Amino acid sequence: MKDYRSLQAVQADLFSGEISCVQLTNEYLKRIREHEQLNIFLETFEESALKKAKEVDEKIANKQAGKLAGMVISIKDNICYKGHKVSASSKILEGFESLYSATVVERLLAEDAIIIGRTNCDEFAMGSSNENSAYGAVKHPNIENKVPGGSSGGAAASVAAGMCLASLGSDTGGSIRQPASFCGNIGLKPTYGRISRHGLIAYASSFDQIGPFTNCIEDSAILLEVMAGKDEYDSTLSAREVPAYSQKVKESTSDKKRIAYLDCYVEHEGLNEEVKNRTVEIIKSLEAEGHTVEKISFDLLDQLVPAYYVLTTAEASSNLARYDGVHFGYRSPNATDLLSTYVKSRSEGFGPEVKRRIMLGTYVLSAGYYDAYYSKAQKVRRIVKEQTRKVLADYDFIISPTTPHPAFDLNSQVDDPIKMYLEDIFTVQANIAGLPAISLPLGETKEKHPFGIQLMADVFQEEKLLSFSKQLMNKYSLKKGEA
Repeated sequence: MKDYRSLQAVQADLFSGEISCVQLTNEYLKRIREHEQLNIFLETFEESALKKAKEVDEKIANKQAGKLAGMVISIKDNICYKGHKVSASSKILEGFESLYSATVVERLLAEDAIIIGRTNCDEFAMGSSNENSAYGAVKHPNIENKVPGGSSGGAAASVAAGMCLASLGSDTGGSIRQPASFCGNIGLKPTYGRISRHGLIAYASSFDQIGPFTNCIEDSAILLEVMAGKDEYDSTLSAREVPAYSQKVKESTSDKKRIAYLDCYVEHEGLNEEVKNRTVEIIKSLEAEGHTVEKISFDLLDQLVPAYYVLTTAEASSNLARYDGVHFGYRSPNATDLLSTYVKSRSEGFGPEVKRRIMLGTYVLSAGYYDAYYSKAQKVRRIVKEQTRKVLADYDFIISPTTPHPAFDLNSQVDDPIKMYLEDIFTVQANIAGLPAISLPLGETKEKHPFGIQLMADVFQEEKLLSFSKQLMNKYSLKKGEA
């Protein structure tokens, strides 16, 4: 079977009869089995996927197929799918089967996507390397001694390894864009409130956002189009109309853009030299094409990661209180009374990183520390949002590296939480401000290790973001001409 890299290529062969959805799904299932050592999938949904594939084949024959007919997609193990297991890669939810489907899952299935399985992730989406899973680390699909990034490392790796055409992840502080950068695919974090969070197991509710991993911009656009839009189950969701993203990205435009780059990002002392050189190279090339590209001062870089971790751990402390061995989830067999049920179930059920973040969150919310930490972090969040949107009032985009460096070695940072938290240094700004951002696979080291370039736009400017991303992919992509 061909190594398909776009829905358009898949559908061309499906509609001509060259392949069927059942054949396509079986081929992806075969690839997953052949690369089990990468630990990308926690489970394949073979029975339901093949049933759906057969149903879509019949729809194609009757010319009734939906927009996503033939798109085989994986979902991160924190997105609910009715009748299927979901665990957030945590022992505390081991064996739990979802009673309902996330809104995004319902919308994908309604347009005839085929969901092939659930991918490994950092436990409760807490991590930057996919080494915090209760079910073992995910290995990079092309460089096995490296991490795929996190927390959506399995999702990014499933696309990079050709185990599915696209995948869904969640992004709280960079958990889509960072693994997309490491694995060499496209990772889109939409505006907060663009896609429903109903059915997403919460980490930090005011930051979490679902988004896709793809090989091409057109697939990102059509997935966003299908998933976005108001939902009665998510009160934080915008009711604004969803543009026809998939059509808009097909329209060519020669408009010159105004682009900002933040001095503290491009000139950061911890930035890998090859990442820096490629970023500067693209900036200069955009200038040469007639775009306005200007350096902007931004003096809040050192406050981004601390504010982010104060706020997200506080929300995690609250969100994860429900996993207590009584309401639902793992219950310790060693418990003897109510108190020991709570203590032992949570102590045994949660992994070290989740416990660390719950304790941090409980601390910053506690009496005497709330004003010193949580309240102050909320003020920083407001200032970051105001300053970022002020820049975007004058510029169309902010361009930067997605990550400070390419993928790092397995086990090299897992014992240093501060160093691991700083992996989010270039991505958290978009989450703090609630803005859309995308990582594009436009860089590669001498050793052929991929890295991404990030674009950030103002709220609900995904249409503009995707269109310009397509221009950049056409000009700077290192994987041109693939099907």
